[in-house]
Amino acid sequence: MGNHGDKPAPLTYAEVPTTDPDPGEDTPRIGVSYVFATDDDDDEEEDQDQDRDEHGEEKGAWPEGEHRRRDDELPCAVFHREECVYEKKSPAETLAPEQLLHTCRPGDLVEFVAAGQYPHWTVYVGGSQVVHLHRAEVKSSFLGQASQGRRGRVVNEVYRFRPLSPDAVVQKALEQVGITGRDLSWRNSECFAAWCKFGRREFKMGGELRIGKQPYRLKLHLPGKQCHVLEFQSLEDLIMERRRNDQIGKVAVIQELASHLNHEGGASMTTQHELC
Repeated sequence: MGNHGDKPAPLTYAEVPTTDPDPGEDTPRIGVSYVFATDDDDDEEEDQDQDRDEHGEEKGAWPEGEHRRRDDELPCAVFHREECVYEKKSPAETLAPEQLLHTCRPGDLVEFVAAGQYPHWTVYVGGSQVVHLHRAEVKSSFLGQASQGRRGRVVNEVYRFRPLSPDAVVQKALEQVGITGRDLSWRNSECFAAWCKFGRREFKMGGELRIGKQPYRLKLHLPGKQCHVLEFQSLEDLIMERRRNDQIGKVAVIQELASHLNHEGGASMTTQHELC
């Protein structure tokens, strides 16, 4: 978990020079690029055995057991040095896709969640359509189709970066439609959607220099006013760990932490257990 030294790294890295093509940010950066794979999209089933109408909306009810319960999500916060850049307190209530269509505005970020699955992030661009990274391709889909039966919520506020204007977010998302495979610059659907919303290179593969420093901290809020802190070299790495926690659920994360702390016999340089 995180940077625990007793576990092998889940991915192979290759060091490559990278640049951010955004106007005004043409300074070369040496970063680390993942061998391409996605943490969520390749694990999703294309069809969920649900009948859908011509807009991708479900006709049948989704099994209740597949819904992610709010009490199964672990509250957490992300810090870059001393600045809080992300916070998930008590997770927001989720809505069915047809309800989301009445609340979404162009430029909104929409997160779809279900038990045992990685969260799937999309950018709402209007006209019942979203743009999202799915199965190694940036696609434009109907919101109901992109949900694949999961409930969702608008998550504009979890990241604390200054957002682009709604028009700029929509334009940024639409300009990426059709990009596939090794031409992709984002590790998962969340990184893609957040990059569209905030335009920050930290969300792109190789967007930050990894030189041994660990400026990012993921603070997990545990029962009994306890916190567990993990440190990371890049926001990209931290997002991968936080999404894994969301996928396995609160109980599994707490059990995993207890097992690790018992094995280590206490805290290490890259993991801390403390009172909140």
